[in-house]
Amino acid sequence: MSRSITIDARWDDEAGVWLATSPDVPGLVVEAETWPSMIGEVRIVLPELLSLSGRGEDQLSLTFKVEEHLDVAGV
Repeated sequence: MSRSITIDARWDDEAGVWLATSPDVPGLVVEAETWPSMIGEVRIVLPELLSLSGRGEDQLSLTFKVEEHLDVAGV
Protein backbone atom coordinates (compact mmCIF):
# COMPACT_ATOMS: atom_id res chain seq x y z
CA MET A 1 0.00 0.00 0.00
CA SER A 2 1.20 3.52 -0.81
CA ARG A 3 1.28 6.32 1.73
CA SER A 4 0.73 9.90 0.53
CA ILE A 5 2.92 12.60 2.08
CA THR A 6 2.79 16.32 1.37
CA ILE A 7 6.08 18.19 1.38
CA ASP A 8 5.98 21.97 1.82
CA ALA A 9 8.88 23.64 0.02
CA ARG A 10 9.93 27.27 -0.09
CA TRP A 11 12.93 29.25 -1.20
CA ASP A 12 14.78 31.00 1.63
CA ASP A 13 16.29 34.01 -0.11
CA GLU A 14 18.42 35.05 2.88
CA ALA A 15 20.02 31.62 3.28
CA GLY A 16 20.03 30.86 -0.46
CA VAL A 17 18.48 27.41 -0.02
CA TRP A 18 15.29 25.47 -0.59
CA LEU A 19 13.64 24.44 2.67
CA ALA A 20 11.40 21.36 2.82
CA THR A 21 9.18 20.36 5.75
CA SER A 22 6.05 18.26 6.10
CA PRO A 23 2.98 18.38 8.35
CA ASP A 24 2.73 14.62 7.75
CA VAL A 25 6.21 13.84 9.08
CA PRO A 26 7.19 15.75 12.22
CA GLY A 27 10.90 16.44 12.31
CA LEU A 28 11.42 16.53 8.55
CA VAL A 29 13.58 19.54 7.73
CA VAL A 30 15.75 19.52 4.61
CA GLU A 31 17.77 22.38 3.15
CA ALA A 32 19.46 22.32 -0.26
CA GLU A 33 20.85 24.84 -2.71
CA THR A 34 18.89 23.57 -5.74
CA TRP A 35 15.41 22.16 -6.33
CA PRO A 36 16.72 18.78 -7.64
CA SER A 37 19.10 18.36 -4.71
CA MET A 38 16.30 19.21 -2.25
CA ILE A 39 14.10 16.49 -3.78
CA GLY A 40 17.01 14.06 -3.65
CA GLU A 41 17.67 14.83 0.02
CA VAL A 42 13.98 14.37 0.89
CA ARG A 43 13.99 10.99 -0.89
CA ILE A 44 16.97 9.90 1.24
CA VAL A 45 15.93 11.33 4.62
CA LEU A 46 12.19 10.62 4.57
CA PRO A 47 12.29 6.78 4.59
CA GLU A 48 14.96 6.82 7.31
CA LEU A 49 12.92 9.23 9.43
CA LEU A 50 9.75 7.16 9.00
CA SER A 51 11.63 3.97 9.86
CA LEU A 52 13.02 5.51 13.06
CA SER A 53 9.51 6.52 14.10
CA GLY A 54 8.23 2.98 13.47
CA ARG A 55 6.13 4.11 10.52
CA GLY A 56 8.19 2.75 7.63
CA GLU A 57 6.39 2.18 4.34
CA ASP A 58 7.18 0.13 1.24
CA GLN A 59 5.71 2.75 -1.10
CA LEU A 60 5.57 6.51 -0.62
CA SER A 61 3.76 9.02 -2.80
CA LEU A 62 5.24 12.50 -2.37
CA THR A 63 3.48 15.73 -3.33
CA PHE A 64 5.63 18.86 -3.27
CA LYS A 65 3.80 22.14 -2.61
CA VAL A 66 5.83 25.26 -3.35
CA GLU A 67 5.36 28.65 -1.74
CA GLU A 68 6.94 31.87 -2.90
CA HIS A 69 6.55 35.34 -1.46
CA LEU A 70 7.27 38.45 -3.53
CA ASP A 71 7.31 42.08 -2.48
CA VAL A 72 6.20 44.21 -5.41
CA ALA A 73 6.53 47.98 -5.53
CA GLY A 74 3.32 49.93 -6.15
CA VAL A 75 2.63 51.08 -9.68
